[in-house]
Amino acid sequence: MDLEPLDADYVADTLSKPPFVSIDGVVNVRDLGSYPTSYPGMVTRPRLVYRSGEVSHITPEGVRMRQLRELGITTIYDLRSETEMHRYETPIPTVDGVEIVHIPVFKTEDYSPEAMAKRFELYASGKTEAFMILYSQILDNAGPAFGVVLRHIRDRPDAPCLFHCTAGKDRTGILAAILLKLAGVDDDTIARDYALTRVGREPAREMIMKRLSKVPFFATNTEAALNMFSSRAETMLAFLQLLQERYGGVEAYVKNVVGLTEEDIATIRKNFLVPATPSQDPRPSSNLNGSKPESRS
Repeated sequence: MDLEPLDADYVADTLSKPPFVSIDGVVNVRDLGSYPTSYPGMVTRPRLVYRSGEVSHITPEGVRMRQLRELGITTIYDLRSETEMHRYETPIPTVDGVEIVHIPVFKTEDYSPEAMAKRFELYASGKTEAFMILYSQILDNAGPAFGVVLRHIRDRPDAPCLFHCTAGKDRTGILAAILLKLAGVDDDTIARDYALTRVGREPAREMIMKRLSKVPFFATNTEAALNMFSSRAETMLAFLQLLQERYGGVEAYVKNVVGLTEEDIATIRKNFLVPATPSQDPRPSSNLNGSKPESRS
């Protein structure tokens, strides 16, 4: 069952390999590079774009012990709302040498108690259809925020960046999917990347459950709380279908909602693609659920 804790050795082994990278105090950090694309001989560019969970608990080691410096990260984009930061007591940290830009997907009014209750109820079901309602809301509201990150890749291809939300799954996962889709990565690979959050967030399981226990809706419903943070590959596949059917595909969404042009898209694609090399980091061969392989059960 994908809500049960994962085997600790499996988690440690997976987190030690690409696409995962280590920043002390930050969970679910991954490099979006080295994925094969539909462009012959080309892969997504390593060490340019990273995704993660919140960075509020980054440790001095994460800041000073070469981790950010080695990754080359100069800008961090925070997709969270002010309400989340206050609710979870996770303010934007100060990181020497790194610019942190706050670009909330949702405004404060979208996080009223009524709106949050409805979102919690949808998440708690764990159903793909429920996530599609939520992901549609993200798509409808995220144009300005996503545009900031995409323009960074357009304009600053030699300045690696990281983007994150709270868990590094929904808003972060959708932005990652849009970028990978623009680069010509196939749907199954994008879904596997999304599903890796199942492993990436595992070290934060206890913290997540402690947070949610303070919310009355989840206080006595552990399964509902875990459903809220599920990251099943079929959810991402359904999202990509939604993106095609409702918005006309990734390029139409980026042009009509985000506000970029054909030329912008071409530049982003050029900056995010590089020739594959024999030593290219292998991508994980996890199953589509991003969970422990059957052979290790």
